[in-house]
This record gives sequence, C-alpha cells and structure tokens, in this order.
Amino acid sequence: MKKNLRIVSAAAAALLAVAPVAATAMPVNAATTINADSAINANTNAKYDVDVTPSISAIAKVTGSATIPGSLTGSISASYNGKSYTANLPKDSGNATIADKHGNHVKPADLEADKAYTVTVPDVSFNFGSENADKEITIGSANQNVTFTTKDSQSGSTVSGSTVKVTLDQDGVAKLSSVQIKDVYAIDTTYNSNVNFYDVTTGAIVTTGAVSIDADNQGQLNTASVVAAISSKYFAAQYADKNLTSDNVTYNIETAVKDALKAQKIEVSSVGYFKAPHTFTVNVKATSNKNGKSATLPVTVTVPNVADPVVPSQSKTIMHNAYFYDKDAKRVGTDKVTRYNTVTVAMNTTKLANGISYYEVIENGKATGKYINADNIDGTKRTLKHNAYVYKTSKKRANKVVLKKGTEVTTYGGSYKFKNGKKYYKIGADTKKTYVRVENFD
Repeated sequence: MKKNLRIVSAAAAALLAVAPVAATAMPVNAATTINADSAINANTNAKYDVDVTPSISAIAKVTGSATIPGSLTGSISASYNGKSYTANLPKDSGNATIADKHGNHVKPADLEADKAYTVTVPDVSFNFGSENADKEITIGSANQNVTFTTKDSQSGSTVSGSTVKVTLDQDGVAKLSSVQIKDVYAIDTTYNSNVNFYDVTTGAIVTTGAVSIDADNQGQLNTASVVAAISSKYFAAQYADKNLTSDNVTYNIETAVKDALKAQKIEVSSVGYFKAPHTFTVNVKATSNKNGKSATLPVTVTVPNVADPVVPSQSKTIMHNAYFYDKDAKRVGTDKVTRYNTVTVAMNTTKLANGISYYEVIENGKATGKYINADNIDGTKRTLKHNAYVYKTSKKRANKVVLKKGTEVTTYGGSYKFKNGKKYYKIGADTKKTYVRVENFD
C-alpha cells in the first residue's frame, strides 16, 4: 500500500462531500454539527471569482478476522465564469497527505471511522484558458473547511487563507501550492444504520416538516428565528449500539435557510434579516460522518401575517388536447386538458428552452410550474397556398364556404389524421367541427 494515495483528476464513483465544523445547539444531548447540501457548509455570502470544490471519498479500515485497508480517493474541481474545470495534479507531486487531529501523518490504509482528518493536496493548478491570461482572480470555496496556499506574485512569500488572490500566467493557468480540506471523515462500510429526522415532541420519524413564524411589523424575519423554529421541532440522528444518537450526524439549518431564500432571490442582510414571503421551503440535509448515509427534511415555513401574493391570471379555452410541460419543455406525466375545456393561465406566454411559447398554469392564484403550449389555446396564423374547403369529416364538408388562396387562417394545435389518411387542422375558435387540410397550407 502506498504511503499516500493520489487524488485522481477524474471523480471517483459515489464521492463523499467534506463535512463541516460549524456547530449549532440541538435538542439532543450531543455535539451536533449542521449541514445543508451534501456535507458542505456553504458560505452563501462569499465573494470570490472561482469556487473550488474538493470531493473526497474516505473509507475506513475494517478489522476483524480479515483486515480490509482503508482508502482515499477524490477530485478537485472549480467553477469560473459559469464553466467547470478539473484540477491538474502533477504525477510527480500529486500525492495527498493525511493528518489526524494531532497533526500525525496517517496512511490511507489506516483511516479509522469516527475520526476527523485533514487532507492536503499539493501543487494544484487550473487552466482557465489563454483568454483569461494575466488576470488577477480570487479563489475561494463554498466549503468553509477548505483553505488554500499560494505564493504572492510580488514578494514571493507564502500566503494562506480561505480565499487567496492569484495572478493567472500567460496561458490562463492558476497555480496553488496546496489545497487543504479539514474534517474529512472516513465512512464505516460495516455500519448500516440509516439517518432519519425525528419529531422532538413525539420521537416519531418524519419525512416532511412545517413551522409557522410571524414576521415583524415591517414584514421581516431573521434567519435565526427560522433556525430556532425548525430546531425546536425536529432533529436528525441514527442508531448506534441500539441507541439513538446525533453524535455522528452533521447538518446546518442556517445554511439551508439561506440557500432556500437565495433560490427565491430573497436578499439576506449581514445580520440575517430578510423580507419574508408568505411561505418557503427549507431543505435540511443531514449526513452521517460514520457511514455517509443521509436524509433530507423539507420544512415548509409559513408566515401567517404576510399576505400570500396572487399571480395575475386569465381563463382560456383549450382548442386542442394539451399536455403539461415543465420549464425545460419536457412533458410532465400523462395528464392532459381536453379540448373545449377552460384552464386558468398566466396573463402572458413564456418561451421555454425549445423556443416555443407556452402559458403557465395558475392554480389558486399560484404559479404551478406546469405549462401548456400556447398553440393549443391561441392557435397559429397560417396563410393558405391553395383554395380550401372546410370539412366536418373526411367525406363531408362543414359548409359551402371556400377559403381563398392567400387568406390568413388561425389553426389550433397539431394536425389530426382522418380516416382517409389525410391530415387536417382545426380552425375556428368554437366547438364546431371545422377542419382544413394541412396540404392547403404547404
């Protein structure tokens, strides 16, 4: 077994994120840290150009009749200007070192469960491309357990910190002397206990939560109030030796609250105040340092004394059977609205990822995130290339009208294939059977 295990440049399967250190008081008599996403204590107010994300997978050794050595694998990536980059780790100096809490060197094979380790990866660099040559950038990480070491471009002295400034070279390469990750826990593969959230009062396992908090007379809340409300009702734990314990479980309610507000584009002041919406959902994710298992509790936060905003809407008639789509223009389920029924939608259409216009469905004054193709409601104006009859069936005309070449006609939705094998568009904003052959528009 090698003394140090190389951190590979490609992510290993099922990588375990690094656990945090920020502690928050919990209703269980245990030292409990808090975690929001994977096991990263994200700094939602961080100000840096490049966000570096180390992903470390540490496996504890197994002892007994047959000893199985521990191991360490992982990757380091970065996000810059909306693009992702994988770290370059030189073969001649890319070995990570592992230290225990006393600073003693530890071999990967000797990693133990329930212990926090510090992993240091030397000579890390990122190639951001020649278009960024000679730029000065600030490097940081959403994981507060990560620190960087680099050399000052002017004095040549060593600089360390949670953020560092680096001047890219003529090729756009950022060079770091090292990336260090604290509180890496090796998971115990023999330990199968799941992580669950529990109701503080009843002790029952819960999969969803809800809290109610009144805003102040200015309609504001503080993140600390939300954290207190959630932590007073729920806690995360797992069984160890037939006893429920939170000793090995980490999660961060405060970060989860800030992430939920950020997702709704709600600004949080430096002291934690924010303009309260009527409701929002906080997803608290708890992860076991012992075996890597996790659970997420979605908690609905309701602010009763803040009005629930109503989305302006209108009633529209569906002129062609319509399926529902999500914001990525992908069909949602198999439900559909059949033609000639009404539906409540937003006042204006929205172009989705496919470039087509859709109406968002509104229910009880709320946007649903479900969309209907506007063509099934408003139709599409098409110009006839030939004179056309209006049909009721494949054999019968609907009337004696002849639509002249060059006439603009509104058609609704996709075409229908009649018994004669020909395709027809529905025309006329009514329930009458009025169709025109598709070929007359070609």
